[in-house]
Amino acid sequence: MHVHRREGTHAHEKLAPGFLSGALLATLTLVAAEFLGGYLGHSIALVSDAVHNLSDIPTILISWIAAHWVERPADAERTFGYRRAGILAAFTNALLLMFVALALFWEAFDRFRHPVAVHEQWMIGLAVFALAINGGITLGLVRGRRDLNLRALLVHNFGDALSNIGILAGAFAIRVSGAQWLDPALGLLIAGFVLWSIIGILRESAHILLEGLPRQMRLPDVAHAILEIPGVQEVHDIHIWTLGAGDHALSCHVRIPDMHMEESEKILAEVCARLSQAFGIHHTTVQFERAGLPETGFYMPEPFHSSKS
Repeated sequence: MHVHRREGTHAHEKLAPGFLSGALLATLTLVAAEFLGGYLGHSIALVSDAVHNLSDIPTILISWIAAHWVERPADAERTFGYRRAGILAAFTNALLLMFVALALFWEAFDRFRHPVAVHEQWMIGLAVFALAINGGITLGLVRGRRDLNLRALLVHNFGDALSNIGILAGAFAIRVSGAQWLDPALGLLIAGFVLWSIIGILRESAHILLEGLPRQMRLPDVAHAILEIPGVQEVHDIHIWTLGAGDHALSCHVRIPDMHMEESEKILAEVCARLSQAFGIHHTTVQFERAGLPETGFYMPEPFHSSKS
C-alpha cells in the first residue's frame, strides 16, 4: 500500500508587500545620484561605487521575481509548485556577488598602480546618502533572513552598507592625512568580506538543489523517531530533501505487521504528526510493506529495525 499525505505549508516570516519594489526604486535613485556626483565632483571613486550599486539591480529583480513565483500554485508540470525559485535565485545571486567581488579586487589593485585624487566632500555627502539607503534595505531584509534567496540579498546590501562606511571613514582619513592608498585598501577589505559571505550561500543553495539532506537533520534520528511508533518494525529507503526555505519533504518505506487498513492509517497519522512536530517535515510520503515480504530496493546498506519485541 502506498500512502501519500501532505500537511499545510507552515508559516514563514515574510516581508511587507512592495518592500522589494521600494528597494529597487531606492537603489536606482542612489545609482543616479552617485553617477551625477561622480561627474560633477570628478570622482572616479563615486562612479565606481555607482557601478557597484548598479550590480544590485539584477539581484533585487531576481529576488522580486522569485518572491512572486514562490506563491504560485502547483500545476500539472510543476507538482511541487515554484518553491525552489527562491533557492535558484539565491544560487544565481551568489554567483553575481562572486563576479562583483572579483571586479572589486581588480579595481582595488588597479588603484594601487594608478592612484586617483579623491574629492572628499562628494565622497562624504554621497556615502552618508548611500549608507541611509543600503542600511535601510539591510534592516528591512533581516525579517526575511530565513529565506535563502532573501539572505543572499541581505548579504549583498550589508556588504554595500559596509562599503559606504568604509568610503566615509576613508574620506575623513584622506582629508586628514592625504593618504590616497586608503581608498583601494578599503576596496580590498570589502571585496574580501563579500567573497567570504557568499561561500556559505553557494554551498547551501547547491546542497539543496542537489536534493541533499537538510543541514540540521540526521537521518538516523529521523528513522529512530519513526521506529518508536507502535507497530513500526522497520524503516528503509529514506529520502529527505528541501522544497524551499525551511520546507522539507520525506519519503520512506515502513514495514508493519499484517493489519486492517484503518489500523495502518493510524500509524500513518502518527508518523506524519511526529515528523512535523519534531523535524518540521510537512510533506510526507510513506509506503507500507507487510512483514515477511522480501527486502528489496534499500537505499541504505542496512535498514533501521525496531528494538521492540
